[in-house]
Amino acid sequence: MTGPYIGIHATAWTATVVLGLSSGGVLGAGTARADDPIDSLSARQIADRSSDALRSAHSMHLSTRSTPADGGTPTTLDLIVDRAGNCTGSLGLGGKQGSVRIVKRGDTVWVKPDAQFWKNRNSNVGSALAAILAGRYMKGSASDPRLSSLASACDLATFQKVISDNAKTDKGTLTKGRKTTLAGTPVVPLVRTWHGQKVTMYVAATGKPYPLRIDATGGSPKADATVRFSAFDKPVPTTTPPPDETVGINAQETRAT
Repeated sequence: MTGPYIGIHATAWTATVVLGLSSGGVLGAGTARADDPIDSLSARQIADRSSDALRSAHSMHLSTRSTPADGGTPTTLDLIVDRAGNCTGSLGLGGKQGSVRIVKRGDTVWVKPDAQFWKNRNSNVGSALAAILAGRYMKGSASDPRLSSLASACDLATFQKVISDNAKTDKGTLTKGRKTTLAGTPVVPLVRTWHGQKVTMYVAATGKPYPLRIDATGGSPKADATVRFSAFDKPVPTTTPPPDETVGINAQETRAT
């Protein structure tokens, strides 16, 4: 058996986030005193500070939910990631496609697709791999092409670079809403509209002005997505699957052929 076992575009979450933060001008430029209350600033100034705060984070918890244009089952992602490329979490592929657990530490990655994932792959190969794994993780190098698409989802540094590179875009209309609360936290909403799409970003009004949530709706093709940010600068858990819960990807390939 050759080729990738996990043919998943795991970096779709990056596109979802960038959609909200940069492609339509939610990021902006402006000048203001560093000690000005965030809700006293203009929409552009708040967006600028929020993007700076996001780029400064060494780690964070990302949670996304994206509904496809056809209204099908949403795809989800829940990851704790850092700039070194470490991560732990899961990806939900939507519908009957199943889900995948992922742990990455350094250049080593562990992935554990669920039974539904294997059921929707080639029936013979999927059944064989599911039997070999028996609920265990596949382990291999993050650079292995069979795992690299998943491992790339853990690259917070690249995500932050994308944000930085797009920080000067200026599309659509950007407005500031009234200060409110989000799960008990004071926030200032920024709303951007462009080509039928509405993106709302909620920026923390106390402490560092991190973006805490982004909601995107509409557009063509229609795309509804929510991205949540939390646990800034809290380290990624260092626990990795023990040897008795893993199967080397090369050994697995040999047994499945």
